[in-house]
Formats: sequence, C-alpha cells, structure tokens
Amino acid sequence: MNTQAKRLLILSAASTVVKTHGAEKLTLEAVAKEAGISKGGLLHHFPNKQALIYAMVDESTSSFFADLHQRAMNESKDTGKWSRAYIDSTFEDVQDGNMLNAAIIASLFSNPDILAKLQSEYSIWQKQIENDGIDPVQATIIRLAVDGLWFSDILGVIGISNELRDQVLQYLTNMTNK
Repeated sequence: MNTQAKRLLILSAASTVVKTHGAEKLTLEAVAKEAGISKGGLLHHFPNKQALIYAMVDESTSSFFADLHQRAMNESKDTGKWSRAYIDSTFEDVQDGNMLNAAIIASLFSNPDILAKLQSEYSIWQKQIENDGIDPVQATIIRLAVDGLWFSDILGVIGISNELRDQVLQYLTNMTNK
C-alpha cells in the first residue's frame, strides 16, 4: 500500500472512530486499531492527534469542495448550478459516510481553530452561490436549508422521514431552476 493510500486509510479509520464512538474516543490507539496498523505506523503519518484532526479537516474539505466544483462545472444549465451542486454534494457526503461531518465534530471537540480552512472555503462557496444567476437571497436560503438538514443529520435530530427529506431536497433543487 502506498503512502497516500495508507494516509487515506488512517483518515477513514479516524472518521469511523468519531462516527461510531464519538469525538471524545478519538485517540491514536483507537485509530490505529480501527485502521489495522500499529500505533508506530500511524505516528509515521501523523505525529500527534492534532495533526490527525487537521488532516481529517483538510482532506475532507478539499475532497468536498473539489466535488462541488466538479458538479457545478458539469451542469448543463448555468442558472442555479452552484446551488444544485451544493445540494447534491452535501447529501452525497451524508450518504457516503460523512467524513466531513466527522472531521468537523473532531475539530470542534479538540481545537475549533482547525476549522479555518473550512470557513475560508465556505466564504468562497457563498460568493459562488450569491452569483448563481438566481436571486442571491433565495440562493442563500437554499444553502442554509441544506446546511440545516446536514447539521440535523450530523446531530441525529433530523426528526423527519427519509421520504419527506427527499421531498424537501427535491423542492430545494426545484428552487434553483427559477
């Protein structure tokens, strides 16, 4: 296994530890065990827990925003493409295992300053959404509604059926076509 693949394995294991046991249980020992490697092998890639959490945020943020950008660029209709890409990427992340969610939770638990990259990327993304060809207020409402569903999912307090959630997402997507 090459260095990058091993690094991604460790980050995935860290995400699993947070999702399964909670951020307070995120230890180097728990991550090494989950990844099936020695603690020394983990320390070769991440010298401490802060470096691991920073890498979780960095990797998941980069991946998430690269996916957003790719989706927007592949849209055939310009109007609303950034908002639709945001909706789709956010809920694909939820379905694919929430690596970004786990990274946010871990960083909030250990060091909220680590979220600076995510905050910077969100600022850039918000500008794209505001200039999406639809009313900037409507586009921002869509983004905030998506964020609300996403954070409700992170906290496990969504309180609505999957069917209703899907209908809400479709309604938000339809709002981007006006």
